[in-house]
Amino acid sequence: MIRVEEALERILGSMNNLEEEETPLLKAMGQVLSRDIHSSIDVPPADNSAMDGFAVQAESTQGASPSSPQVLRVIAEVAAGDPPTGPVGLGEAVRIMTGASVPPGADTVVQFEDTDEEDRRNQRESLSHIGICREVPAQLNIRRAGEDILRGSMVLERDTVLNPPQIGVLASLGMARVPAIRRPVVAIIGTGNELTPLGEALPPGQIYDSNTYALAAQVQGLGGIPRMLGIARDVEEDLRQKVHLAMEADLVLTSGGVSKGDYDMVKDVLAQEGEMNFWTVNMKPGKPLAFGLFRHGERRVPHLGLPGNPVSSMITFAVFGRPAVLKMMGKGKIPLYTMDAVLEEPVTNRDGRRYYARVCLSRQNSQVLARLSGPQGSGILTSMAQADGLAVVPEGTTHLRAGDRVQVMLLEWNKERSY
Repeated sequence: MIRVEEALERILGSMNNLEEEETPLLKAMGQVLSRDIHSSIDVPPADNSAMDGFAVQAESTQGASPSSPQVLRVIAEVAAGDPPTGPVGLGEAVRIMTGASVPPGADTVVQFEDTDEEDRRNQRESLSHIGICREVPAQLNIRRAGEDILRGSMVLERDTVLNPPQIGVLASLGMARVPAIRRPVVAIIGTGNELTPLGEALPPGQIYDSNTYALAAQVQGLGGIPRMLGIARDVEEDLRQKVHLAMEADLVLTSGGVSKGDYDMVKDVLAQEGEMNFWTVNMKPGKPLAFGLFRHGERRVPHLGLPGNPVSSMITFAVFGRPAVLKMMGKGKIPLYTMDAVLEEPVTNRDGRRYYARVCLSRQNSQVLARLSGPQGSGILTSMAQADGLAVVPEGTTHLRAGDRVQVMLLEWNKERSY
């Protein structure tokens, strides 16, 4: 058995960033920029109003007060998207809406609340003139051209993860497509004579194929593209055919077939079709984990042979598959989501391997508390569904007491919860 850190180092050493692709902007959400982005325009492209009000020359408001408004002649009205109006002179005003281009000559915008427009409307007076009720400085309520982004400037650096704010920034530049590291395609194969596809009647002695769906959901949650290839029966030729179908993928996941049973053939097929790097890791659950490379012409396709027990499969993917997929996506520097917690109950580690215990988290005052999410058998998937994270019990530690501190690896789908 090798240590978890060594296994992860070997796996990541076989992974590289994938190639660049031109991606429709919204579909690039969660992807990583493959090039620096410079702006070809100013944002905003012209001076525009930050308020609904009147565009005027600040000099026209000198001495204005609620009791003695400065009355200006309204020469035009402009809304957002309208072409610019003619120039504004001293003693003149243009009624302007938020986002509209500031007309030439105007150097400030007086918001409606600082005028007598409402009184004029209530008294049904002409709106050809407006009273300014306070003196305002120049440059008030004006967004300057290039205030956000200057033409030619660096906007986003390569390796930036595209989240909603970055998508918005790129949209403000008019970019319909962006250069990004493509999403990895992950082929997923279930193995075992005992598996029945979803939607079919369940014969005696059979179980439904839950592992490939849970793995596909984990891949998809990371931003990868799962390609589910179905179930390979416990016959080498059947598994080999499925592996050949997976050779256009960037990573192959198999579930089951890596233990010491008579029908566990994944290791044998891997040895025949490629090369084995390691088998078995010093962890629980998840000891029977295989890693190697399938040969496909000049390509070498990484393969993770995950255990067949549902919880073991999910946990080994969280520990090893997640960082592998993220590295291919250009997110290799994104760390695991971890936090310290205090155990609410004892945890026993019977065989001294590194133990990943499923826990629920809660907060009490300034402390985060962890308690087991249910029975910890590697076939009990419901306790995985209840868990917020995995409490990591170090190798050689056989017992942790209530009140002991433990590091918890947050599960990907719960990372946004606050504790």
